[in-house]
Amino acid sequence: MFRHEKVELGYEDLSCVTRSTGRKYTTPNKKEYPSITTVLSAKSKEAIKAWRARVGEEEANKISRRASIRGTAVHAIIEKYLNNEEDFREGYMPHIIQSFNDVRPHFDQRIGTVYGQEIPLYSDHLGVAGRVDCVAEFDGKLSIIDFKTSLKPKKKEWVESYFQQECFYAIAWEERTGMPITQLVTIIAVDNAAPQVFIEHRDDWVPALRESIVQFNFS
Repeated sequence: MFRHEKVELGYEDLSCVTRSTGRKYTTPNKKEYPSITTVLSAKSKEAIKAWRARVGEEEANKISRRASIRGTAVHAIIEKYLNNEEDFREGYMPHIIQSFNDVRPHFDQRIGTVYGQEIPLYSDHLGVAGRVDCVAEFDGKLSIIDFKTSLKPKKKEWVESYFQQECFYAIAWEERTGMPITQLVTIIAVDNAAPQVFIEHRDDWVPALRESIVQFNFS
């Protein structure tokens, strides 16, 4: 059983709207901020466009749809497990349960107190908002924890946007709660391979995050 300790943010949720230009959140003081995923995806648009042209639109749509469905399902089963729901496996396909089982040891052996999941956060300092997968102790240290899925193992240089995203969550969490977080944890469930775990320090990714935000704001 995972121990939970709720941290008050001063609000329960943030309203958001998704348009063709991306997602925007409205803060309690009525400011509208782009989501961190929208900000970071702007840098990869050309690479995605080239990939879609290479594999063809129909195949690209199939791959993207499968990846989205699988990622959503794996996130959901992990969230239920960390919330101590007894029937967390119910309704999921075998390949989703297998992906969960692959990463489960990292939860059982390394995660301590859970402070929240799917928490809406925003930063007036950065002018960005988003929803973090999990804030919890990992190896005894308060951490931002992000859950990902992949068809194949990732090289670190391929997933730098993950670290920037988590860096934002850490900054926004401290801004909202006063609780500093410097450890960023990425757990990736990989098809037919061992899961990957990347552990980074928040401060190493602040410059890259700021650059991405500036590029987005002036694009």
